[in-house]
Amino acid sequence: MFKPKKIDLYLFKSFITLFLMTFLICIFILLMQFLWRHVTDLVGKGIAWSVLGEFFIYSTFSLVPLALPLAILLASLMTFGNLGEHFELTAMKAAGISLFRIMRPLMIFISFICLAAFYFSNYILPFAQTKMYTLIISLKSKSPEFDIPVGEFYSGITGVNMNIYIRAKDKQLLKDLMIYDFSGGFDNATVMVADSGRVQFTEDNNYLLLTLYNGESFENLKKQSISNSALSVPYRRETFKIKEMLFDFDTKFNRYNESLLQDQHVSKNIKQLSQSIDSVGKIAKLKSLEQSKEMVNRHYLGREQMYESNMLNINIKNKKILDADSLFLSFNQELMLLTSQSAIEHAKSMKGLIQYNQTILEDSTKYVMRHEIEFYRKFTLSFACLIFFFIGAPLGAIIRKGGLGTPIVISVIMFIFYYIIDNTGYKMAREGLWTAFNGMWLSSSVLLPIGIFLTYKAVVDANLLSTEQFNRFYSLLKTSSMHFFKRFNATK
Repeated sequence: MFKPKKIDLYLFKSFITLFLMTFLICIFILLMQFLWRHVTDLVGKGIAWSVLGEFFIYSTFSLVPLALPLAILLASLMTFGNLGEHFELTAMKAAGISLFRIMRPLMIFISFICLAAFYFSNYILPFAQTKMYTLIISLKSKSPEFDIPVGEFYSGITGVNMNIYIRAKDKQLLKDLMIYDFSGGFDNATVMVADSGRVQFTEDNNYLLLTLYNGESFENLKKQSISNSALSVPYRRETFKIKEMLFDFDTKFNRYNESLLQDQHVSKNIKQLSQSIDSVGKIAKLKSLEQSKEMVNRHYLGREQMYESNMLNINIKNKKILDADSLFLSFNQELMLLTSQSAIEHAKSMKGLIQYNQTILEDSTKYVMRHEIEFYRKFTLSFACLIFFFIGAPLGAIIRKGGLGTPIVISVIMFIFYYIIDNTGYKMAREGLWTAFNGMWLSSSVLLPIGIFLTYKAVVDANLLSTEQFNRFYSLLKTSSMHFFKRFNATK
């Protein structure tokens, strides 16, 4: 039975402190980047703080799959870099403690982290993503907050082609208003001026009431003109004391039902994903089999065909000429023309049927592909955490640099490399160029040999790239190039 010793507790305390710190920093950075992408859905809509709080919480949960591997990489790199920089790692090895024995408590902890990451991605992440995407859809559909700026033309009334200009504002009272209404088209514009006005919402918050005081309106009646002259355009002038205008402007925050995403891959766990893949995959296979039979029955696969001409009543099915070119050249000019037209129509019909069948199968294929991608993503998160630990810990023991300088630079470069490969595999799988298995496990298959190589280098206390190795490689390259050029010149 494993009993923790002082050295184990010391390493665990050093790692867990750095891990929590780096995890929170990574979450914060990724959250700021995520909010920047959705800032247009949040700003200027009068969203309540409770709704914003929900958005931040669900966004944070959704960013854990990106932040967790990066935090493990950075924390392990900093932990073993600090041990190497302060010669603590050298003292442990001098006492006969191997690198694997030093890493053992952290390997146990990372194993629990991997299990927790799998549980998180299988149960908590689908719930958080469903809540978050439902909230994003609801925020996008909410009307912006109504606020008319001073000295600018405002056209923020949704669904109304109107520009409002005010010179001053005193709380809710607007002064010196000028309104251009293009609802009837540019040639039938309505211009209104008023000394003052007031904006208020109805009790149900579904409509906007604009009240104008002491003003005039000028309406272009070009569409009602009966004169053919372009110069005689009638208009209507109206003077009013009070004029009220009602517009549709829903200020409520209407939250969409979460059942909207019930059948989407982001809201399902492994069991639900497997069931959806099996059921929809069987339907797609049946459709594909039916289409194949239809192609065979319609003689689209090169079987013998009968060309009949109603004009000549010619049947060539029993002709013994097997060469298509010889058969075609044996026809007269009229029959050649009819046969060519029949072949063209036949090809067009075949092309149309293939495109139709492709459209029918496309939705089912994409549905299955997205679910397979999400299925493998549940496992790649846990495996990425394990790989990044076996990259960060040996690399920190090799470079022997702690702090926030070199480890952050190396971690960011390594994570960008991982993100590019992972995103490439995901897009290849999403577009159907690769299978979902190959696309989602691409990053792990690339990083695993790197982790094994770095662990081997750290265990045997070998430098990653020493000056002696570099000089040896340079001299070998120089010698090889000289021999090559000598042989090249000799052949001339």
